Amino acid sequence: MRTDSSPGTLPAREHLPAAPAGTPVLDVVIPVYNEEKDLQPCVRRLHEHLDRTFPYAFRITIADNASTDTTPQVAGRLAAEIPEVTTFRLEQKGRGRALRAVWSASDAPVLAYMDVDLSTDLNALLPLVAPLISGHSDLAIGSRLARSSRVVRGPKREFISRAYNLILRGSLQARFSDAQCGFKAIRRDVAQVLLPLVEDTGWFFDTEMLVLAERAGLRIHEVPVDWVDDPDSTVHIVRTATDDLKGVWRVGRALATGSLPLDRIARPFGDDPRDRDLEDVPKGLARQLVGFCVVGGLSTLFYLLLYSGFRAVTGSQIANALALLVSAVANTAANRRLTFGVRGRGGAVRHQAQGLVVFGIGLALTSGSLAALNAATSEPAHSTELAVLIAANLAATVLRFLLFRAWVFPDRREDDPRSVASYGTGPGFADDTRATVRATTPFRAGDAADSWRDTTVQLLPVRPHDTDARDLR
Repeated sequence: MRTDSSPGTLPAREHLPAAPAGTPVLDVVIPVYNEEKDLQPCVRRLHEHLDRTFPYAFRITIADNASTDTTPQVAGRLAAEIPEVTTFRLEQKGRGRALRAVWSASDAPVLAYMDVDLSTDLNALLPLVAPLISGHSDLAIGSRLARSSRVVRGPKREFISRAYNLILRGSLQARFSDAQCGFKAIRRDVAQVLLPLVEDTGWFFDTEMLVLAERAGLRIHEVPVDWVDDPDSTVHIVRTATDDLKGVWRVGRALATGSLPLDRIARPFGDDPRDRDLEDVPKGLARQLVGFCVVGGLSTLFYLLLYSGFRAVTGSQIANALALLVSAVANTAANRRLTFGVRGRGGAVRHQAQGLVVFGIGLALTSGSLAALNAATSEPAHSTELAVLIAANLAATVLRFLLFRAWVFPDRREDDPRSVASYGTGPGFADDTRATVRATTPFRAGDAADSWRDTTVQLLPVRPHDTDARDLR
């Protein structure tokens, strides 16, 4: 069973140790903009609830997004009166910008946030963060769309929320149920590596963070919530929906082109049964076989359709070569990503070149089979040609898998050196936070939990933005 972690990866999950008195385990961030009316009752109610029910030390951080009313003064008074309350001021708007700034600077091992209107019932807060404290999960979200959730809101917002989540499922293959509920939590060690990859600074921040976490293989825990709509919400629905759709397109394009280094967020699940060594079974072989068979079946159908189309306008040999060439490129790309888990653009050209060599072998097998068929009969039926090609492709498929596994996409050793994540620099993130985000230091499962704070490196977003259209809200 693997319990150690490679350089640049997250440490194996562990139950957080009991913290010294006064050291917060949980930091709850409340992002606000011109909330002078609701801020004080929200913070006092949240503090009373945590003080009465939460078994660990906690902190409440008010993240002020360039408010122009008396919100900063209200936040200052609350921080002066309540020891567990702090305030953080940003001169630019954007909920995502506020969360990234505060979470990046926080020393609490569990980070959460909730909207100032407290639409979500606070009894869900402990179930939200408990899986993160225990080490069971990496992120946790409140879901208004779970079957056991109890939600009170108008039909327009209900329709928008469900339509948005259907779009996420259809376009980004998201499996979480509710991206927009303002009730989420994340482990700090995960946030330090994940947040630099999140580009959005506004309302799409939550969705982008969840999609990237899910694609990186992190575990997201969902908690059914009781939720009551705030009729006085200042969120501009149409503008937010438009910006969210733009974000969906941007993230979908980045995932499709492999420009996001999600392999750098790999977490070594020390207790994952998939990591256990099985006698006489090479690691990952069963999963690769399934993936290869699925890709191979679809590629064969694609090849046959292409062959039938080309055969209508040219001879069998030319039609076979063209169909096999096109399907081979698609097959190599699909196997690269889905079967062997290779992400990013690195090595893509080399993999395609090696795939073309494998294609040449397949071409020799199928062309030889067609030549033998034509030698046996002068005018073979089309169905006979297809049957011969299917048999030849089956033989070529077995050889293709062996070559892919041993030559094109060989298994990466766990002890191979992998560099710590490094990202492009830019003024946006540094100017907003003026903080250095500490990277997680890998450690073995039995090491002291304090080791995650030992080493610091600066992580910056891939493509940070100084400004965001949503900052006008």
